[in-house]
Amino acid sequence: MIKAVRPGLWTCSRCIYPISQVQRRLPQKRWLSAVSGAGQSNDAIRTPPADYSTADPKHDDTLLRQIFDSPPTFRGLLQPFIQNASGQKNAGLFRNKYLTSPQGFLTFADVTIARASRLVAKVTTASTVAGYKTLVKDLDRLSDLLCRVLDVSDFVRITHPDVKIQEAASIAWSKVYMYMNQLNTSTALSDQLGKALANSDVVASWNEEEQTVAKLLQQDFKKSAVHLPKEFRDAFVDVSQSISELGAEFVDHMQPEKLYLEFPSSKLHGIDPQIARKMVRHGIINLPTLSPAATIALRRVHDEGTRQAVYYATRTASKRSIDTLEEMLKLRARLATLSGFDSYGQMALQDKMMAKTPGSVHQFLQALSRHNSSFVETDIADLVKEKRQKLGLSSDTKLQPWDKDYYMESIRTAMRSKRKTDDFLAAYFSLGTVMQGLSRLFNRLYGIRLVPRDTLPGEAWHPDVRRLDVISDTDGHVAVLYCDLFYRDDKSPNPAHFTVRCSREISTDEIQETWEQNGQGGLPTFDTPLEAANDGMHISQQSGSVKQLPTIALVCDFHQDKEERNQPALLDYYQMETLFHEMGHAIHSILARTSLQNVAGTRCATDFAELPSTLMEHFCADPSVLALFARHYKTDEPLPYQMVAEKLKVFNRFEASDRENQIILAMLDQQYHSSIVRHGSFDSTEIYLDLQRKFGKLPADPPGTRWQGFFGHLFGYGSTYYSYLFDQVLSERVWRIVFSAGQNGAALDRENGERLKENLLKWGGSRDPWRCLSDTLQDERLIDGDEKAMSLVGSWGIKDNLQS
Repeated sequence: MIKAVRPGLWTCSRCIYPISQVQRRLPQKRWLSAVSGAGQSNDAIRTPPADYSTADPKHDDTLLRQIFDSPPTFRGLLQPFIQNASGQKNAGLFRNKYLTSPQGFLTFADVTIARASRLVAKVTTASTVAGYKTLVKDLDRLSDLLCRVLDVSDFVRITHPDVKIQEAASIAWSKVYMYMNQLNTSTALSDQLGKALANSDVVASWNEEEQTVAKLLQQDFKKSAVHLPKEFRDAFVDVSQSISELGAEFVDHMQPEKLYLEFPSSKLHGIDPQIARKMVRHGIINLPTLSPAATIALRRVHDEGTRQAVYYATRTASKRSIDTLEEMLKLRARLATLSGFDSYGQMALQDKMMAKTPGSVHQFLQALSRHNSSFVETDIADLVKEKRQKLGLSSDTKLQPWDKDYYMESIRTAMRSKRKTDDFLAAYFSLGTVMQGLSRLFNRLYGIRLVPRDTLPGEAWHPDVRRLDVISDTDGHVAVLYCDLFYRDDKSPNPAHFTVRCSREISTDEIQETWEQNGQGGLPTFDTPLEAANDGMHISQQSGSVKQLPTIALVCDFHQDKEERNQPALLDYYQMETLFHEMGHAIHSILARTSLQNVAGTRCATDFAELPSTLMEHFCADPSVLALFARHYKTDEPLPYQMVAEKLKVFNRFEASDRENQIILAMLDQQYHSSIVRHGSFDSTEIYLDLQRKFGKLPADPPGTRWQGFFGHLFGYGSTYYSYLFDQVLSERVWRIVFSAGQNGAALDRENGERLKENLLKWGGSRDPWRCLSDTLQDERLIDGDEKAMSLVGSWGIKDNLQS
């Protein structure tokens, strides 16, 4: 199927805030050798190196810090916006010469559809071996043409501050999307690909990357039911549309059975009085069920009866939400049946996931659950002990579901009170120093660095945007990175990595074709054939080939203190970790410079795409990495690592219990997308409660609750919710095996970075991820990627055992 196989926007579950206020983000945690267990002595905490290294003396990165931290410095780079306001020539958004005005988006869409139509005609009329040999590259180029419009339009319509440009981008997106759907309802392209794959001489002429893309496209066509009779294809389209509408309704209109709870103000002792005062009237507190205040109440309110009432309310979705969810799940089962699959899970996992089958996911989750259970039992014993001591009981007492958050918070509060230092970590993490640190880390590991570059008039979408060129010591300019990192009222709060344009090799024929059309019919005039072939955006020339450079946008929402004019944006630890995480996605797009765009960067197996970003979370907790950059923004004093270690120790205190919840939710996702949904007795509530009772050590939800109605990720992550847990395990293993858990400076060792890059990062989705993983870890047990391999990964757990 010709489409953006993985959308230009890559937002993982870690990168998105909860859909509902009662739905927590997936755990953002890691096991650290310094802080991995409850009650571990601080003596085990590694001390940072005495030498706080700075930049490579060959590369001065002072400007990189200043453009994010120093407003006067950055104002000097704002001349393009000033010039543009004075009538200077518009270079086009991202230097795409079509995108100089709202009308330019529509022209770009029309030109793209015309070029795509000519390419479709070439593919569908191919009849010789020579013609079929180029078919994969032609189909990939067709996909790239469509993605050039879809990816940039998708980014612009949700990020650009100009409403007219948003509207034009939306129209352009719709035009190209409709054209793409027309292609996907025709059998012509699918039939031609089938003929090519059936010819052994043709297949033998394709390299590994081309063969991978051919198989991916074949599976996409199969999953879209294009091979079926017309009435089945029409039904497939109708069911798909209904799923989309129901999914949107489920996410947008999820509600609890009770919208509000009323309590006498005396029943909420323990909650912050300022929070309580906002809700009290005539001595009665009106507590919204889906609110941060309800979450706080579960953690802080002393009265057990009040917590019980709040727990029931926040864990009980409305009947309408449950009905919508169950209808969506039944339609997904119907869609799978139309496509010839036993279940939706089987259809979703078959070709774009490392797991391949629901059985493999089951093996992974079962093994991970077994590994995690002993840690949960320890957590429960500590919680029961805390409850007994707090209530003055002499014998053991039972832990209730509404006790868990309350006594966890009690234990964490006691740990915080024992700290000898105040938490002023943000003072050591100015945005500029963190960006500086990322560049220094990448330079040491991969020989690439981030270099500030002025933007031309019209190139960026807002004055806050900073452009960074990614420069390699060996290959020169390898990517363009646009950083839109500061808070704005009209901007999404969700941190995200966008691939605006993928890496792809541009053929000589393409260059000639686009040059012949240069300036015709009111189209943009380009200065060179290479510029015309990539719409004016950047290209590279290495080893005799021409490639479009990866163009990436990073979007975050870090606040600046407007009253302190010259104070930089200061990040708390988890904001700093988020930036590292997003840069992990970006580095995958930067280093995986494939020849075909269908497998570029994060366009890989979905349960593999989180590995590079999750791995970066280990680096930002490592003392040797922090020593590269973490300095007080005023005094320039180095960060005392003890502060980080203590903070993470508190945060990770009940990591195993949080993970148990995520394991059960991943199991629930699998069950909801299995063949049992087709049975008339399907009951989403009983399935959830049964999984809690069977696999949970913590107390299960009581009868009468139905929390699954708040599980919004079921729509976006249907049957793939396990992916983040899976990549947490993999990243932990890579951190310990490849980077020796940061011991003895291994986190900054170039040899280790090259090992990761050459075996894993540079392939994107062009090589079997199990082979990439096996080569990286030097573990032959992984090579087959079967159920045994999945079970093995689960058995490692997040806290790795190097003897296994």
